[in-house]
Amino acid sequence: MTRSESPATGTGLSVLHALRCSGAAGPTRLANATGLGESDVESELIDLAVAGLVTYAGGDFGGWSLTDTGRAVNAERLAAELESAGARAAVKAAFDGFLVLNPELLELCTAWQIRSVDGVMTANDHGDPSYDSRVLARFVDFDRRAAVVGAELSAALPRFGRYRVRLAEALDRAVAGELKYVADDFSSYHVVWAELHEDLHATLGIPRWV
Repeated sequence: MTRSESPATGTGLSVLHALRCSGAAGPTRLANATGLGESDVESELIDLAVAGLVTYAGGDFGGWSLTDTGRAVNAERLAAELESAGARAAVKAAFDGFLVLNPELLELCTAWQIRSVDGVMTANDHGDPSYDSRVLARFVDFDRRAAVVGAELSAALPRFGRYRVRLAEALDRAVAGELKYVADDFSSYHVVWAELHEDLHATLGIPRWV
């Protein structure tokens, strides 16, 4: 986005939408979400703030979040994008596939964080590599099936392709030994999946909690 452009066009809206899906975030997390450079994200945030679409309040999550106006602008843009692409039916079908997989992902995250030891459920301290390997193998199998939904979404709206990249990167890092990328980092598989869930609701105009 150039300085002459409205922050409601171009890359400004990729940053705006990333905030919509994360709830609150800083430049590093937004750069990962959008694929933009961190300095570009910071510049976009300033433009969006001047336009009244985002606000900075500090705090543990990076401080940036949408204003009511920003949320409305983002919703309008999503509706226009969906209509222009004629993609509602395809995105809805992919969302149905996502919802089939979602309970399994939540079950896997629970298995990663809590395990049975001598019949007692306890926090997984990751001191048993064989247990972690078994759960990670289930994640790998799950991801193969999730990739099908990801491909359907990307075909409908190319911007959804970024989620596939982020999920694959998170799983690769977890399998390589960086265990926080399963569920304990803003770039973890679990967090990226949750952002995708939020994105699907926002894109289709479906309330997240009903």
